[in-house]
Amino acid sequence: MKNLKIISLTACATWLLLLMFFTSCSNDDNDSVSGGPVIESIMPSGYYEDGTIKPLEPVSVVDPKNYYVIHGKGLLSTKKVYFNDYDTYFGPEFVTDTDIIILVDEKTPYANSSNKVKVVTENGTAEFDIMVAPPVPTFNWFNSENPAEGDVVTINGNYFLNPIVKVGTENATVLSSTLTEISFKMPANGNGKYITVSNISGTTPSGVTVGSALYDDVLQGDIGHWTWSGNEFNTNYVTDKAQGNASLKIVFNGWDGADMKFNSRDVSKYKAFRVRVKSASSNTNASLTFVFGGWAYQIKRSLSPVWTYIEIPFSEIGNPTTFDQLTLQESGNFGGNTIYLDDMGFVLK
Repeated sequence: MKNLKIISLTACATWLLLLMFFTSCSNDDNDSVSGGPVIESIMPSGYYEDGTIKPLEPVSVVDPKNYYVIHGKGLLSTKKVYFNDYDTYFGPEFVTDTDIIILVDEKTPYANSSNKVKVVTENGTAEFDIMVAPPVPTFNWFNSENPAEGDVVTINGNYFLNPIVKVGTENATVLSSTLTEISFKMPANGNGKYITVSNISGTTPSGVTVGSALYDDVLQGDIGHWTWSGNEFNTNYVTDKAQGNASLKIVFNGWDGADMKFNSRDVSKYKAFRVRVKSASSNTNASLTFVFGGWAYQIKRSLSPVWTYIEIPFSEIGNPTTFDQLTLQESGNFGGNTIYLDDMGFVLK
């Protein structure tokens, strides 16, 4: 971080010298010194990662945490600078009559904002149209994970400013969006494809593919589920979940178990079983054994009182090509536990 600050300050000093030289050679018009301020353009300032200097080319979008040159006239007496009405610090030593070198603050608002930079001087105020880019989208989950063509799907994440949604390479119709949630209509032939969300800053894919779920608020292809003891097996537990609107809640006695049976499905295109799991107990011995292939494969995993992602490679359970049953056994050896499961399914090869 120290080196980054040194480079940034060096970039500012370099650009200030260049700008002062350019200004002194450009013309002899000094009317702007006493006149009202004018903003003519905003340009990047500093270096690229490879060490080359960024070109002085006007931009219409600025990225927070980057330096820019506000170029115009009558700027020497600048008192305040605002990006989207956010009071932005600037160093007086980096101000000339024609240019201000400034760092766009990372806290600058980017949504529902004025889309303007405003410079306040002793002789007046100047405004200029500019957009502040949001961060690249984050993609938490989508639900349902097994939608049919035309179904409405919800995406949860952040920074969904004017989002573009694709399923594979196919554009999807966005029905509504906020900064943290998108509803869209599933296009045809989405099965087995990743969903991506894009804004002006970049693109982020989903962590799982369409059609890969065993549980995503619903036990997909369920033909029977139960605990060995007859304890609670709740398929719609809405109080605590890792994604969507509900999770599985299973109450186990000590070494108790639960069975889930599914319509047989082809899993040859997948490489692993996946699930998110949470223990109600904070006992450090909390664990759950996943049983595959009619007890041929028993995979024990530790649990914690926070949602934890577990992935079991198919190479550890005999490389199955079909799947129709999952058995779970409580194995903490401390008298039983209540265990929550969510976002259960498969990982594409």
